[in-house]
Amino acid sequence: MEFVDYATAVAPRLRGFAYLLCHDWHFAQDLTQTTLAKSYVSWPRVRAAEDPAAYGRHILLRVFLDHRRRRSSSELLIAEMPQSGREEQHDLRITLFDALSRLPPRDRAIVVLRYWEDHSVNTTAEMLNLPVATVKKQAVRSLVKLRGLLQDERVGLFAGQG
Repeated sequence: MEFVDYATAVAPRLRGFAYLLCHDWHFAQDLTQTTLAKSYVSWPRVRAAEDPAAYGRHILLRVFLDHRRRRSSSELLIAEMPQSGREEQHDLRITLFDALSRLPPRDRAIVVLRYWEDHSVNTTAEMLNLPVATVKKQAVRSLVKLRGLLQDERVGLFAGQG
């Protein structure tokens, strides 16, 4: 597999994954570009990987978490939601993405990997370089927090209706 073919195939999925992590389409594009640049530099390892697309997601995850650790990443970003063909689910997606953006970066990464990308606990732990027990514990805590955030949002939505 040549790099251009790889990049063309994985870029849209990487960008979607990045958006779930950062909640900003422009920053997601930056993360994707950085990931592809890092993939190009280490192309022999990426190409030799059992699953090159998963290797790319792992690089993107590292890039995201490294960026969040820097002081310069403390700026507040306001994202615009893309136009959706399914208007009935648009509000639900906005609410879910907003709730996800309120989780700390590592917790958000755990939730996205486990429940959006549907990775196992072991795979998630390996990708994040964390113990399996930590992933299990943080996944449960993050889901409880998400449920609370979504419940608060739901109460807020219905409170405005008369």
